[in-house]
Amino acid sequence: MHKNRNTIFRIILAAFLLTLAVVVVACAGMTDRIKSRNELLNFKNATASSVMSEDGQLLGKYFYENRTNITFDQLPKHLVDALIATEDVRFYDHHGTDTRSFLRVLFKSILMNDRSSGGGSTITQQLAKNMFGRTTSGFLPMLSNKISELIMARRIEKVYSKNDILTLYLNTVAFGENVFGIEAASARFFNKTTSNLAIEESAVLVGMLKANTYYNPRRNPENAKARRNVVLGQMKKYKFLDTETADSLSLLPMVIDYSRKTRSEGIADYFLVQVRKEAEEVLKGYNSPDGSEWDLERDGLVIATTLNYSLQDYAVRSFSEHLSIMQRRLEAQYKSSSGKRALEQVASRELARLGLEQRASEMRVSEIFDWNGTYSDSLSVADSLKRALTLLHAGLLAMNPQSGGIKAWVGGIDFTTQPYDQVLARRQLASVFKPVLYAAALEDGYEPCRYLDNDSITLSGFDDWSPENFDHSYGGKYSLSGALAQSMNIPTFSLFLEIGFEKVNEMWRKMRFSFELVNTPSLALGTAEANIREVAIAYSSFVNGGYRLGPWCISSIRTHAGEVIYSRETTDEKVRIMTERTSQLMSAMLQKAVREGTGVSMSSVYGVDFPLAGKTGTSQDYSDAWFAAFNPGLVIVSRAGASSGSIHFNSGSNGSGSALALPLVALTLKKVKQNRSLRESLIMPFPELPPDLAGALDCPDFKDDSLFDIIIDIFGKDEKEYDTPERRVQRRVNSILRKILKKRRYER
Repeated sequence: MHKNRNTIFRIILAAFLLTLAVVVVACAGMTDRIKSRNELLNFKNATASSVMSEDGQLLGKYFYENRTNITFDQLPKHLVDALIATEDVRFYDHHGTDTRSFLRVLFKSILMNDRSSGGGSTITQQLAKNMFGRTTSGFLPMLSNKISELIMARRIEKVYSKNDILTLYLNTVAFGENVFGIEAASARFFNKTTSNLAIEESAVLVGMLKANTYYNPRRNPENAKARRNVVLGQMKKYKFLDTETADSLSLLPMVIDYSRKTRSEGIADYFLVQVRKEAEEVLKGYNSPDGSEWDLERDGLVIATTLNYSLQDYAVRSFSEHLSIMQRRLEAQYKSSSGKRALEQVASRELARLGLEQRASEMRVSEIFDWNGTYSDSLSVADSLKRALTLLHAGLLAMNPQSGGIKAWVGGIDFTTQPYDQVLARRQLASVFKPVLYAAALEDGYEPCRYLDNDSITLSGFDDWSPENFDHSYGGKYSLSGALAQSMNIPTFSLFLEIGFEKVNEMWRKMRFSFELVNTPSLALGTAEANIREVAIAYSSFVNGGYRLGPWCISSIRTHAGEVIYSRETTDEKVRIMTERTSQLMSAMLQKAVREGTGVSMSSVYGVDFPLAGKTGTSQDYSDAWFAAFNPGLVIVSRAGASSGSIHFNSGSNGSGSALALPLVALTLKKVKQNRSLRESLIMPFPELPPDLAGALDCPDFKDDSLFDIIIDIFGKDEKEYDTPERRVQRRVNSILRKILKKRRYER
């Protein structure tokens, strides 16, 4: 018997020493994973930074891990009850570790490899794991992790209160799909804040902690429902719910309100890209309290912007309303026999340019944008390209012309499938360029009632190039204000001949366009290129007294606790690019363009009858359509067209600026008109012209040539760069012959 006791003793001692050795070896090299009190107190989650509109709406987030930290006061009691009942029912009784559970895990799960024995970790131990992660290297890494978490749990309990531990835990726990923390999970699976969760919803989220993929309510709703009912059963078992409530909740179907609106999937996704660029530039001059640079993806900053959520929403909805109709019309055009042939030719050229001729028949699965809903489909490379070629793109930018603050930024039709920002895409300006030319003329001393020739002209030195009016009319003279309002090409070219390229180029450069102008006759009609952003800056100068400014989008950046890091106290220094007189006259002339000219459908068709100025633009063959509008409180610019200039509408009824681009602005402002508070904040009346300019536009838009005009013009000696006396004589002879023959003049 004595011998047997000695043998048993030796076995127990050997097992103990072996266990001790295993523990010692496992703990070796674990020093770095044990954190000090200060390190625990300074622990900070990687928290998503939030981008807010000027009216307090969340626009999106930047995150390394999709996480939004909240406080204990924001946790509903039933959520805490569900967590404790399911994960650690003795949470308020222990000091970080549960000895019975730990020994069970040590001997069964680790030493005996029995996975059925359960996890055994307390909430505090799980928090230690969430805070500092686990290692997969070294001797017996699982044991090493468990021991370090046990030690850290004890230290965490000394540093933090029980409520703080619960809050930290729920802010750090993973829910899959790169979602971390209860607030982000509530938004993802139920589209609501944590404080508004129902009991059964809290049970779903707590149930996911066991295995966030297997119990994901979107991917595996039946599993999630079964696990939810387990949680409700635990709450009933430990008296957190009465039997009747728990049983009735268990009978409810699994219902979620899934939302992925986290980083850049909302109504201002293109804008978020610009905010990020500006924020990173702004924050270069500021450091966080620990001396490091601020990190948008980890530091939980709150970025307040100038964008108005309602205006942005109206613009996005207007895109859907208008472009969905125009898209169907363009597709119908290219389904006709002639349209199919044209599309085939363009597609063949593109395939050759991209080096894809040999792969044209290959099938690929692609995400396809459709106004009725984006979907996946298998298409050949050639068919996919044809679909992309016939897709209408558009962009819109609205800004405050007095401050430069951006009010709306719609960079395209769908950020996920079409991420290229159309606000920054450079396209031919067409008639939207003309105000630059007219502003240069006013700066040179011209008056709105100065008359310009409307006689046809052919330039033999430029392959017999000849400007034509939109309606093919010619003859007589137009005033500057009438020619601009009616977007007449021949008088505009006459003005270009008179003032010369250098003055136009000087104004263009002052407005800070990036495209270098080329001195060609067609420049006067808008062959220059620019993007929507540049046009908005230029047109702002027509209504703010002649200054170039903006655009910018961030008004302040704060920490999650509310401490101000950056605040934009004033706008950028204004740069004068034209006299106040020129600005006032351009504003008056472009008001006339909306009231009587090419923008008249704003009021006649769409009922937008508040004061506006603006200009339409239609590039060659209807490749691009433009509309730029403004008043003292808002400038708003839109452009629409396919990605390739070879794909376009074949008539002005669909492809002109007034038909394709203007409605995007009109439908947006029509919604603004119905929102009284927004209308009053954005739409302001134009000031009256000062007394010395009050009658500056009081003249007929058009007048016929007098005999004196004809004689002076024939024998005039003032040669222009693209003109000669012989050409002027020929033009006048043609004009006289037309009048003799009583050729009809078509007026717009």
